[in-house]
Amino acid sequence: MIFSEPRFLLFFLLVFAVHWSLRNNQARKHFLLACSLYFYGFWDWRFLGLIVGCAAIDFIAAGKIKAAQARGEKGFGWMLTSLVYDLGTLAFFKYFDFFADSAGDTLRWLGLPVSDLTLGIVLPVGISFFTFQAMSYTIDVYRGRLQAVRRFDDFLLFITFFPQLVAGPIVRASDFLFQLETKRELAKVDVHNALGQFLSGFIKKAVIADMIAGPADVVFKDPSAYDAGSIWIAVVCYAVQIYCDFSGYSDMAIGTGRLLGYELCKNFDFPYLATSITDFWRRWHLSLSTWLRDYLYITLGGNRGGRWFTHRNLMLTMLLGGLWHGAGWNFVIWGAIHGTALVVHKEWVLRFGTGKLPFVSRLVTLYVVLAAWIFFRAQTFDQSWTMLKAWLWFESPGVKVVKLWSPDPETWSLFGASMLLLLPLLALHIATHLRTHLWLRGKMPAWLVTLLFGVIAALSLAFMPLQARPFIYFQF
Repeated sequence: MIFSEPRFLLFFLLVFAVHWSLRNNQARKHFLLACSLYFYGFWDWRFLGLIVGCAAIDFIAAGKIKAAQARGEKGFGWMLTSLVYDLGTLAFFKYFDFFADSAGDTLRWLGLPVSDLTLGIVLPVGISFFTFQAMSYTIDVYRGRLQAVRRFDDFLLFITFFPQLVAGPIVRASDFLFQLETKRELAKVDVHNALGQFLSGFIKKAVIADMIAGPADVVFKDPSAYDAGSIWIAVVCYAVQIYCDFSGYSDMAIGTGRLLGYELCKNFDFPYLATSITDFWRRWHLSLSTWLRDYLYITLGGNRGGRWFTHRNLMLTMLLGGLWHGAGWNFVIWGAIHGTALVVHKEWVLRFGTGKLPFVSRLVTLYVVLAAWIFFRAQTFDQSWTMLKAWLWFESPGVKVVKLWSPDPETWSLFGASMLLLLPLLALHIATHLRTHLWLRGKMPAWLVTLLFGVIAALSLAFMPLQARPFIYFQF
């Protein structure tokens, strides 16, 4: 059930109506829990036991840690049990086939006979997100930053809350659990703001990301057939697609949560306007970057051991962050590029200070980020290298040239749609960054804002593709 398709809208309308009609807070939470379990089971009911089991293990472990600390002990064994279970579950479902396949390839390269070692494991949707949420809860309880929750149903709702269940944001228990303690009031919900955020995300995903996906798909499928200009366009289109797809999901998740009375954390802050690669990771997928910082980078030692120790920790964090995104060496390379860029930026700042030319800094940062997306999106190393050469040296691997005005639908999707969309999108992006839309909305009466929402929604439905695409981050 994808947020941008009609059946989710009908599902949410029903949830919204029943949720606010219930007067008892406990009944509301139980209803939301039932809806969340139904929402996750809609993808594949067989994995309901997995997510409930994960929540149960961490709930029990946190309770045992609390009891151990009350006796003057640390409860390290229970914290370790929780981590082993969560990481073991994630490793089996997400990485077993990857490492088994890599081991098989290595043995064959050495000339040893080996049969297929993979199991064909189905990846449960959202497993990277809910395991990270569960781990952060247990670690925070162990570190004394959070009290263990008393009710399992509250904790299970935190893990399965359907707006952010399958693709984030990665919500911290400290930011969500306290909201379950008090009854939500519809009168305190900023409905216009919540609807506006959902509509913004809907447009990003259903109109921009799904429409502009065509150019990227066409070229990334066979980059050797296209010239360098087409490859540049495809890379830019993919950068727009993945941003609008993922930030669109986050906006819809946050807007949906707000309509139900719950606040979720911000996940994007205009990352393509970043002035450095460090600034980029303060703006892109904030819930993951802060998770990696708090639970991995700092645990490794952070910047407490000198310059090279800090660089090592940065590289390890980004390599593991790349692997978090997917079971493939291309994701590891993507993480390595970002790790290297972070190290280079830190060295640059130490030697020369911060840049005095923010426009140039933004262009350089964007250039590196877009180059890294090639490895994130390409299916093979050969494709990645072909596209990287075209990106770096403008070397054309093929002779196929895409024309702006062509009767060929595939060709039109590549240049025509992309050129018509990219410039208005850039202008809208900058206007939103400057918060111009908030100033305009403050000058409008409520009825006009409502009317504009309706007009924008109608236009979005008219221009969105007929076939809804799954969100890119569902595969992670």
